[in-house]
Amino acid sequence: MFIKKRNFLFVVFLSVLIGALVSGGAIYFIGLSSGGYTAITNSEYENYKKTNEKYAKLVELEAYIKKNYYIPVDEDKLEQGMYKGLFWGLGDPYSAYLTKKEYEEIMISTSGEYQGIGVTIAPDEEGYINVVSPIDDSPAEKAGIKSGDKITAVGGESFSGSNIDAAVAAMRGKPGSKVALTIVRNGKVLEFEITRANIVMQSVKSEVLEGNIGYIRISSFEEKTAEDFKQHLRNLELKGVSGLVLDLRDNGGGLVEVSVEVADMLLDEGIVTYTEDRQGEKRYYKSKAGATKLPYVVLVNGGTASASEIITGAIKDHKGGKIVGTTTYGKGIIQSVEELPNGDAIKLTIMQYFSPDGNVIHGIGVEPDIVVEALPDDKTDKQLEKALELLK
Repeated sequence: MFIKKRNFLFVVFLSVLIGALVSGGAIYFIGLSSGGYTAITNSEYENYKKTNEKYAKLVELEAYIKKNYYIPVDEDKLEQGMYKGLFWGLGDPYSAYLTKKEYEEIMISTSGEYQGIGVTIAPDEEGYINVVSPIDDSPAEKAGIKSGDKITAVGGESFSGSNIDAAVAAMRGKPGSKVALTIVRNGKVLEFEITRANIVMQSVKSEVLEGNIGYIRISSFEEKTAEDFKQHLRNLELKGVSGLVLDLRDNGGGLVEVSVEVADMLLDEGIVTYTEDRQGEKRYYKSKAGATKLPYVVLVNGGTASASEIITGAIKDHKGGKIVGTTTYGKGIIQSVEELPNGDAIKLTIMQYFSPDGNVIHGIGVEPDIVVEALPDDKTDKQLEKALELLK
């Protein structure tokens, strides 16, 4: 889940101390460019000294690699590797240094149209790339990729949760081109060859089901999802439906602000979610009065993640409608994506979000009001059947 990007200057300062003279409590450094002196305080000197000591080993290692590696070193890739390693040290698979290409891929994925195989993925606790859900009618879904699959290789190259953004870039490509995917499912290794296509995200679909019940499926929260949802909901209300099923199963999330806009149409005035950063500062997202008058049921499963869990948690706490299905994915943290001056970017987890009642979602998920398992051999959609039963 992302918040809006903003320009951000990221500077790494590596200082090499050339020489100094001490006078009157100030330190004077020889200025190489001007041939003069620059005065700084003792405190500033100590900071420069600590910085130099901190990064001296890195400079030594870089020099050693360049001198002794068996083939010439690509200095740009080496530099990017240093930056990526800094984020890897957090132990947070959702935080990363992004190359310009990786950053562009992320921005494209939230626009609702891109070229690739159509799958929502996230790193899991075991270090794998977990398939949260294949996108509806996508090449991945048609090829047989399922929620819970673990992607271990793309195009013959191994990937893990620590370099998930590079895996995303590898799965993208020209429509009509093919890409090989290696996945692990229930302990078995499976190979897939998938033809890439132009993925146009129709994140909202609707229809009228038996018993005059409206049905809306939201597959992800993209830039236009709230606007589309409003139109679909209005159309169903004009048709005179007596109730609504909101299907958030296998919805891997998306934009926070958009999910809150959708929740605003389902809930009366109140808190939808709130976030908290490391300083303990809280930000509240609220809905206004004027929710739909239709009774509704929300369908969820293990692929319901991130932004879709915001809506699920809010509806459950406010008792806006019944939640049916299985426990949601449990991604309750938010990343900020910051563009750097050179076109690269950083993606950093900056806050955690909670349900209106203060329930933790990250690593836990949201429990449904009514648990209904969906088994692979089921010939009918038992979760949907339960929702229709509740709305009769």
